[in-house]
Amino acid sequence: MRFRITDEIVERFPQAQVRFVTTRGLHIGTDWPGVTAALRDLEERLVAGEWRPLGEADPAVASWHEAYRLFGTNPRRSRCSLDALSRRLAKSGTLPRVHPAVDAYNLISVSYGTPAGAFDLDRLDGEDREVVIRFARPGDRFTPLGQPDDVEEPAAGEVVYADGNRVLTRHWNHRDCDQTKVTGSTTAAVFMLERVSAAAVPDDRMAQAQEALAALLAPHAATVSLAVMDADRRVVTLDDHHHRRAGQVTGESDSAGAV
Repeated sequence: MRFRITDEIVERFPQAQVRFVTTRGLHIGTDWPGVTAALRDLEERLVAGEWRPLGEADPAVASWHEAYRLFGTNPRRSRCSLDALSRRLAKSGTLPRVHPAVDAYNLISVSYGTPAGAFDLDRLDGEDREVVIRFARPGDRFTPLGQPDDVEEPAAGEVVYADGNRVLTRHWNHRDCDQTKVTGSTTAAVFMLERVSAAAVPDDRMAQAQEALAALLAPHAATVSLAVMDADRRVVTLDDHHHRRAGQVTGESDSAGAV
C-alpha cells in the first residue's frame, strides 16, 4: 500500500508533512493501560490548571484555519480534527473514549498540536493499492463516519485523501469515511499525524508526536513501522523494509528509532 501527495498539493502547501505509524498484528481489545493512564493524567492536569488545550490563536490550529480557507472551506463551520477535539476537551474537561487505538491518537493530537487519524488497511482498495492526498474532483464520493447509507460529493478543490474515487477524509482532516474506520476488530492500521506549517509545528515536534504514538501502539501490535511524507518524499510505501517485532519501532523519521 502506497500513500502519495500530489504535486498540486505540495505547490499550494509546501510545508505539509504527514507522519505515518503502521501497525500489523494489532490487537485492540478493551483496555490499554498506558493509554488509560496517559488520558487520566492529561485530564487531571487540565482540571488543575496545569495545562490547557490549544485555542484558535495557537499557530498549530491557526495554520489549519488558513489552509482550510485556501481550499475554500470555512474552518469554523467544518473544523479540522485538532481544533474540534481541543474545543471539546476545553469545554468538557475530558476526551471522548471510542476504543484504545482511537483514544491513543486523539491523545497525541491534542498533546502535540497535530491532526491525527487512522485507516483500517484491510479496507483500503484504491487503484494500484494507492491512497492519494489531492484536490477533490467530479465523481468523488464520500460516506460520512457513522452514516453508512449517506453519500456526499466533496466540492471541487477541497483537499481529500482518496483511493480511486472513494474519498476517505473530507476537508483534509475534518471527517473520516465510514468504510475505512478503525474498529475493535481491526488488525492492521495506518495512523497519520499532519501539519501544514513548519513554523507552527516543526520537524522535531512532529517526530516526537510520531514516536509517542508508536510507543502507545507497539505493546499491542506484532510490528510497527514509521515513515514520513513531505515535499521531498512525495510517495511512501508502508512497511517497506521497516518491520520490527512487538515493542520495537523503526522507520524513515529523521529521529525515529526504538521507543
